[in-house]
Amino acid sequence: MVAGLLTTGVAVAGWPDSATVTADPPAKVAASTPASARPDTIERTSRLLANGRPALSNLAGPAVKGKSDPGKASEKAADRAVTEKKNAEKQRAEKAAAKKEAAAKRKAVAKDKAAARRAATITPTRSELRVSGHKYTRVGLNVRDQPTSSGHLVTVLSAGSRLTVTKTTHGAWTLVIHRGKGRWVHTEYLSASKPNPKPNPKAKRKPTSQRSSSSSSSSSNSGSSAGLSSARCASGSAVESGLQSNAIKVHRAVCARYPSVKSYGGRRSGGDSFHTSGRAVDIMIPNASTGRKIADWVRANRKSLGVSEVIYAQHIWTVQRSGEGWRSMSDRGNKTANHYDHVHVSVY
Repeated sequence: MVAGLLTTGVAVAGWPDSATVTADPPAKVAASTPASARPDTIERTSRLLANGRPALSNLAGPAVKGKSDPGKASEKAADRAVTEKKNAEKQRAEKAAAKKEAAAKRKAVAKDKAAARRAATITPTRSELRVSGHKYTRVGLNVRDQPTSSGHLVTVLSAGSRLTVTKTTHGAWTLVIHRGKGRWVHTEYLSASKPNPKPNPKAKRKPTSQRSSSSSSSSSNSGSSAGLSSARCASGSAVESGLQSNAIKVHRAVCARYPSVKSYGGRRSGGDSFHTSGRAVDIMIPNASTGRKIADWVRANRKSLGVSEVIYAQHIWTVQRSGEGWRSMSDRGNKTANHYDHVHVSVY
């Protein structure tokens, strides 16, 4: 009966507060109410908002530390691959551009050289080819198509050859007529008169009495051969250690003729093969004037001294190319390397 009364919602006399009883029991009311509307949930959410923390983040739980996002890692790897590809392409483009630029520079240099050769080419006029006389070669002489040592070598004339010459000169060169064409030779090796022929070794010897008188007169000049002294140098002969006979001959002859020279260089290891083999002498000069005199004097006596080459003041002279005279040398960087403070003499 009581249950029936509760379900009908009729007020019962004698019950506390005399209130009308709801049809649903308290347990069912609590169960049917949404969680967000419950007093405990509302109170907890309010506290989170009051403390300035988002409720959702708090409810989601703490983040797990030490683990990376696979998506972000793959994205970074892709970015790196793209960057590396771009850098590689850039490097290839730069190398191609540098190669192209180098090729263009080489082409420009070759073009400039060709233009320089054309500009340097000298074609004599008819008036310049007018004959003025004849001269003779003092030594074996190179004949070239241009007034420069780099000009084409047409032929080599033997000493004493007769040449048809003009009045046209270009620096150290003279224009001559060789086989009907204008050619160039070094002026310093031309002579107005024909050089005296070399003594004939098969010529009859002097009578014994004449030879003895000649030998006695030459013996008075002690230690000399053809006017060259072979006496030991007064300043010492230590430099002659390891030198070949011709190198010793050069040292003693120069020492006797030029006493102002106080220092010499001889055999040494490494570098120049002439010095390592003992076939060279360095003559340390006191001044440029003496250096020039020594260089010219050694050249003039090259046969008696057995000289093969002379180097002085960034110029070289060799027996093989004697017809060209002194030839300029490239700059080696300093005074000694360019042979301004000494005369270098190489011997056979």
